[in-house]
Amino acid sequence: MTSTLTEATDPYCLRDGESAALLRGHPWRRFAVLGDSVAEGLCEPVDGYPDVQWADRIAAELRAAAPQLAYLNLGLRGLRAHEVRATQLGPALDFRPDLALVVCGGNDAFRPAYDADAVDGELAAMVEALQAAGADVITVGMFDVSHSPAVPEQHRAGLGRRMRRLAAHTRALAGRRGTIHVHLTDHPLTADPSIYSGDGRHGSARSDAIAAAETIRRLSHHLRPRTSPGSPAFPAQQG
Repeated sequence: MTSTLTEATDPYCLRDGESAALLRGHPWRRFAVLGDSVAEGLCEPVDGYPDVQWADRIAAELRAAAPQLAYLNLGLRGLRAHEVRATQLGPALDFRPDLALVVCGGNDAFRPAYDADAVDGELAAMVEALQAAGADVITVGMFDVSHSPAVPEQHRAGLGRRMRRLAAHTRALAGRRGTIHVHLTDHPLTADPSIYSGDGRHGSARSDAIAAAETIRRLSHHLRPRTSPGSPAFPAQQG
């Protein structure tokens, strides 16, 4: 894939020095990531964007402000929400994180038989356990991958409804549990083909750079609130 933009000129990515200012003095020292391929990182390369996946980007920015940060990424492609909880929650708790990112449910939503309530239950169980152990938890409403050009036309409407239902339910869970929520589903670029990979299921290096920027901005809002809860951090569209 190619792009006329680079990460340095992309209006939706971090500006030079922005992360250092946003995360200066942050309290986190142990960062754990739980989830599926979005957590593991399967971004497709894009010219002008470093080939560094989302969670690794966040860890690097956190570590730049706190060099002693410990980082554990348990993400594994192909897992459904119940499998993430069954295989990753225990090791994550053993790691004793003070910050945890939980992102899953997409593999459930890809199935026509998606059970939103069951996925909600799995996500809630992970969030509650991590919070009870003393961690701040990041939850995510993912980009709506039904807009990927690689998704067959006949599957787009159904997949889009399920992805948006997952995002809405996750946002509601975030409101109930007080997580640090990153809502990407209504991002201005959610229908832009440049943020999706050629497999119709994952993102590109550009989407990972954008997701990392939004996550870091939400972390900053948690540390030093400047906007109302749930308000988007997206910059104004630039031509």
